[in-house]
Amino acid sequence: MSHDVLRSVLRGELLEPGTSAYDAARVVWNGLIDRRPALIARCRNAADVIAAVNHARTHRLTIAVRSGGHNVAGYAVCDDGLMVDMSPMNAVHIAPGLDRVLIEGGATWGDVDAATTPFRRATPGGLISMTGVAGLTLSGGIGWLRGTHGLSCDNLIAADVVTGDGRLIRASEVENIDLLWALKGGGGNFGIVVNFELRLHEIADPVMFCAPAYPEEHAVDVIPQWRDHMASAPDEVSGLAEFSTIPSDQAYPEQTWGRRVITLATVYDGPAEKGERVMQPLRALGEPLLDFSGQMPYRELQSIYDGLFPKGRDRCYWKSTYLSGLGDDVIGAIIERLIKRPSEMTYASIWKFGGAMQRVASDATAFGDRNIPYMLSLDAIWSDPSDDDANISWVRNAWQDMQPHSTGRLYLNFPGLGEGDNLVRNALGAETYSRLQKIKRVYDPENIFHLNQNIAPDVRLS
Repeated sequence: MSHDVLRSVLRGELLEPGTSAYDAARVVWNGLIDRRPALIARCRNAADVIAAVNHARTHRLTIAVRSGGHNVAGYAVCDDGLMVDMSPMNAVHIAPGLDRVLIEGGATWGDVDAATTPFRRATPGGLISMTGVAGLTLSGGIGWLRGTHGLSCDNLIAADVVTGDGRLIRASEVENIDLLWALKGGGGNFGIVVNFELRLHEIADPVMFCAPAYPEEHAVDVIPQWRDHMASAPDEVSGLAEFSTIPSDQAYPEQTWGRRVITLATVYDGPAEKGERVMQPLRALGEPLLDFSGQMPYRELQSIYDGLFPKGRDRCYWKSTYLSGLGDDVIGAIIERLIKRPSEMTYASIWKFGGAMQRVASDATAFGDRNIPYMLSLDAIWSDPSDDDANISWVRNAWQDMQPHSTGRLYLNFPGLGEGDNLVRNALGAETYSRLQKIKRVYDPENIFHLNQNIAPDVRLS
């Protein structure tokens, strides 16, 4: 099969197996994923994306879409098909009124924060700056600003989308309104977003990051106190309780190496001095083993986890579930299962939801019902391939054990490897899923974009 025609029209590169550039481009964040596309189109503009989509459709090639390549399920790369690599398209522009930011589809949150924070502005992103704007936003986007400004998708004003038939269309509040709704939580099912327009908000400089790390053996006492404090905290406070192990690294005191901890990672979206006062009780729930708290620029906060999750180094399997509550029995069940985690590299987090995120109507976005007080994320990380089965099995078993305490839904950015026939239906709810099927039928009736948290087109409309 000749690909010379595609190569001749691309402004970017067309990579094929056998070159160092190809091998570098196919690597995604999760080291468990090792796939080899037939082609990688490194797109520089919307015309390149259209040409790549048309070529894939003509030659019946599976399409994988990469922005940041950070999705743990590895959807950004495929075997034998065509990988549309958006990473060269990473420009970010601030609107003159400082109320909106225009972001190309391959940008990361680090690109966005670098452009917006000098103006003391931000839009809700994730917790790792290397994460792609596209993947995070299209499936929700849970970050530090959720209490005051909601999810990333709640701040999506408009998007430019390349459809499966090679058209460039705009989704906004005045055109293709149904598509804009679907992009707010429905994933990459409807086309390739080449431009995002997101709402900007003023941020404090610096912000206060509160992160005392208590010995994990005290979790049964610490987590209920954290829960009760967060229940009465203002919207400006967003955070999570995170189980981890202190690594044997010179960045930490040697006497703490190998100690399992519960870290109450929390951010105050407002003046740092006020945030320090408001969150001080979290630093006094006992004697912290370590305390990572401090005032810092928002941009620094957004990259504080980057070093813990380097691209391609570790093998990962992350799975989430929304909890219907966090009673003492649920806390006990979580602790009981985390004690058995096979890897000391693993993280597991209880995310507290509230504020602006929960005030969005259930039918306002494809993310669905916001009546979810907590999320449990089981994030297994390990390095040796021989440990794959042990870690994946531990997550799946712990996840299944927690289902009696779950709402039945899950966060699609932490989907395991995307397995399960009803994964997306369960994640979004039956009513939202049905509505998305109808929209999928309009914009991608042939399911060309299926390497994602896939939504099958509603065949009843054909």
